[in-house]
Amino acid sequence: MRHLLEPARPHGRFDPSLEPALVVDDGDVVAASTLDSGWHAPEQTEEALRSGVLERWAAHDPVRDPGHALTGPVAVRGAVPGDVLEVRVLDVRPGAWALTGAGSRETYADRAAGVDGLPREVLVWRLDAERRRAVDQFGDAVAVRAFPGLVGTCPAVPAGAGPRSTVPPRRTGGNVDCRELVAGSALFLPVEVTGALLSFGDGHAAQGDGEVAGVALECPLELLELQLVLHRDGGGASGVALPGGRPWATAPAGLVVLGTGTSLDEAAADALGGVVDLLVARHGLSRQRALALASAAVDLRVTQVVNGGVHGVHAVLPPGRVEIAG
Repeated sequence: MRHLLEPARPHGRFDPSLEPALVVDDGDVVAASTLDSGWHAPEQTEEALRSGVLERWAAHDPVRDPGHALTGPVAVRGAVPGDVLEVRVLDVRPGAWALTGAGSRETYADRAAGVDGLPREVLVWRLDAERRRAVDQFGDAVAVRAFPGLVGTCPAVPAGAGPRSTVPPRRTGGNVDCRELVAGSALFLPVEVTGALLSFGDGHAAQGDGEVAGVALECPLELLELQLVLHRDGGGASGVALPGGRPWATAPAGLVVLGTGTSLDEAAADALGGVVDLLVARHGLSRQRALALASAAVDLRVTQVVNGGVHGVHAVLPPGRVEIAG
């Protein structure tokens, strides 16, 4: 069944006490629109776009919802902790505008580039009607390659701990900012709370590996179409649950394992351990053989270096790069 979900009640926190905006069954499709991560109204006047001072989403309460503007949460009927939720990205259509910028922020990237003490410069991008090209106020242009920067099931929250921030990525996904999660990909996420409570948003019209300015081409999404497939008890023999509950994906780029850590070394080790786990689980290899094959065929890429002190590295095994004997 296909369900239409508008962001009538966007939220900016992961909180298992949130009432689901929608309850679906295993295999259902959710078609939704999302705000941009910064809580701007999706429709903007020409004057606002020219000035770079965009209208805010009127109903936003920054105290209650301090994080990214998210659509959902969507509950999957029958999902319980220990299951894995497969989120198939069927379609992504960005809105007509996007924002990015750099300067004035105490971030890793701003300090590295020497712009942390300089005024912030905001670029406002217009997307063409086909959503294939974005052009900013200076005439700079980039190709559009849209994806949701944030897709996550709700993490378990200990009693009395309060809601979780949307900023750092986790084992349950969230703000992973992986540019490979375009249409045609499928993200596998651990379920930690009843119903899974999937939230999504943070549309990116384009982004390089690393998201080095701290923001991508941040945009609303006119359409994000997701199919939700539930794998009971971690998928059992299908092997969709990685040891340690790491999120991973299939994508046009290949198999993608998402690693995180407080340093790039930790994140790379996490991603590498995950891809070895995946090769061992799928093909019955020894860990030594799996690592040797990974060295020949797997790319380690910096996902992002900007999310609340939690860095990301993703390991990619492109299709056709290695043939593993039975």
